Amino acid sequence: MELDPRPNLESEATVLDLYKSATKDWASFFRFVSSAWSARRREEFNQSLGREAEQAEPLTEATTEKTVVGVKSAVPLKILSALLLALIGQLAVEPPNRFGFIAVVFYLAAFGLTMWSFRLGEWTLPSLPTSWRRADSLSFKLIPFVLAAGLGVFSFLDFGGNRFTWHNVTAWILSVALLCYSLWIKTPKENSDETAEAKWKKWAYLAALILVFAVGLSFRLYMLFGVPNEPFSDHAEKLLDVYGITHGNPYIFFERNTGREAFQMYWTLLILTIFKTGFTYNSLKLGTILIGIFTMPYVYLIGKEYGGKRAALFALLLFGIAYWPNVISRIGLRFPLYPMFFAPTFYYLIRGLRTQTRNDFIWAGLFLGVGLHGYSPFRVVPIFAALVVGAYILHARTRQDRKQALGWLLITALVSLFVFMPLLRYGIENPQAISYRAMTRLSGEEEPLPAPAAQIFFSNLYKGLLTFNWNNGGIWVHSVVFRPALDLISAALFALGVLLILLRYIRNRDWRDLTLLLSIPVLILPSVMSLAFPGENPSLNRTGAAAVTVILVAALALDGFVSSFGSEKRRQWLGWGIALFLVCGAMYFNYDLVFNQFAKQYREGAWNTSDMAKVIKDFENQYGEIDTAWIVPVAYWVDTRLPGDWLGLPEADFAKWPEELPQTLDIPAPKLFIYKDDDAQTGEILRELYPDGKLSLYTSPIPYRNFYVFLVEP
Repeated sequence: MELDPRPNLESEATVLDLYKSATKDWASFFRFVSSAWSARRREEFNQSLGREAEQAEPLTEATTEKTVVGVKSAVPLKILSALLLALIGQLAVEPPNRFGFIAVVFYLAAFGLTMWSFRLGEWTLPSLPTSWRRADSLSFKLIPFVLAAGLGVFSFLDFGGNRFTWHNVTAWILSVALLCYSLWIKTPKENSDETAEAKWKKWAYLAALILVFAVGLSFRLYMLFGVPNEPFSDHAEKLLDVYGITHGNPYIFFERNTGREAFQMYWTLLILTIFKTGFTYNSLKLGTILIGIFTMPYVYLIGKEYGGKRAALFALLLFGIAYWPNVISRIGLRFPLYPMFFAPTFYYLIRGLRTQTRNDFIWAGLFLGVGLHGYSPFRVVPIFAALVVGAYILHARTRQDRKQALGWLLITALVSLFVFMPLLRYGIENPQAISYRAMTRLSGEEEPLPAPAAQIFFSNLYKGLLTFNWNNGGIWVHSVVFRPALDLISAALFALGVLLILLRYIRNRDWRDLTLLLSIPVLILPSVMSLAFPGENPSLNRTGAAAVTVILVAALALDGFVSSFGSEKRRQWLGWGIALFLVCGAMYFNYDLVFNQFAKQYREGAWNTSDMAKVIKDFENQYGEIDTAWIVPVAYWVDTRLPGDWLGLPEADFAKWPEELPQTLDIPAPKLFIYKDDDAQTGEILRELYPDGKLSLYTSPIPYRNFYVFLVEP
């Protein structure tokens, strides 16, 4: 695409120019300090700063890395040593034996070698893509805009009562479409004449892309319905909400179980309708696994924005095989909605600011608005979007650039506001309901804070930043407890990648590097802000969007590692051979984490409600009855609604409490009773009520998961 430089660009000194000029060298620094006490020196410094700003050219070329001539003549031993030391350091904190001091020593040595090699130009990150400059008058089409506003007001008023209806949904969708149309602008099309060699490379790259995506897809779909193997109570609540939609309850916000946004409910209804999977646990899992897969293309696109095509392939591969996003996508709850909608929002913001294309901000607003209907941790993303634009403004050279960026941020906010409108109306009517979950974690409404808020916050932040290389928390339903969120190899690459990006930012002052660094602490805030329950931090579900940028950092480090071997064929083969070894190692570790460690841990922690559902199904097949099948509850045992979630009966609750058992005498046989293997009281009651009943023990291969089956035949 042709560059579209803005004519008569205004050049003026910025805060960043001041910082660069003052820290350029020691002489500049002392001149800056002395100017604080001397009016004449202040004027000289200001004139010098003004000359630097006037000479600045629009950034129309890719940001390149500093290289040193001659350093490519030998195998990059410093880089190999740095990576090896980082791997040893990370290995020292892998469970079960963890040696934190040894890990710190090895990592510090690795950081020292990395800084040395970066200064020499040996280990460099892939170049950031070209930045463009073009003028945007921020004009819009008046009539569609006015119509959008009118329909928006109508739909907002009509969304009262927490219900989607055909008329408010129609008005809402039309208002969003008209708003986007009123703001949309035509962009020039890219014209390129490819040579035969370029076309061949394009097809070769496409084949590599398909292969990498297929590898990620295989990790996401393997043992689709077996890992994890059982639902828990939250799944029963979700399926009741989905079932309720089909029975006249098309809610905007589902208030059951402390409240949930609506996206997953309607998405699951679509999935079970298309795939005919019924109101079952598997429908929930299939829906969230697909959401996790839909995130992958945007991880690839973000990788291109930060390092080009090869870095994008590495990012896609590492994200596709990673244990963290894979596990949170398999649970069947809303967890993957956070990274799913963050990834496109982030991509369009970054690309829009780089290419200065307004339409990207419209797309960012759409995904931002929809994401707010998904999973409550996503509520931090609007703050992050403002920080992205703020970082760009801090580094912008002209007032016009800053003014345009603020205009684009306003477009993103306006579009997202229109998309968010149903939930906004509900929130105004029910502010306590929509904020209940967040406020109970933040403010200690249910119980007092265990320590001063500031102390808990900084402690949580410290633990949150160690999630990736040390401890991802102790919540067994969505993580392998008390281990790093990243595998051994990705964790080492991530640590080195953070250092490399920080060093490059210090050298080049590119806003995109600052944005990438800021994303990590910001995106883990939903977990960090659990002040009332600090034991819930860190958690992989509430930090899910951070997986996108954290794994991208690791991919950039890996790309830079390959580049450090230079262009000579033998060294290239060596570099790619080591990279392939690292990738295969990452695949092995992530496979083990998901399909061995997590699967085993979850299987041993969850109750075997699928076995109970099979017993009830066999009873129905034999006798044609299901209403006379019951489960006798005891404390800390199964949720008696969950067998119904296997049978496609989300409204069914098979509970029959011990004191209610005599009432079953008036019900004709056949009858089926399931009770816990150590519940002697229920066994005695049933034998007294039904002396001719048949008792059998259902034996599970998992310890402490046996239960009794008591059958009363006709």
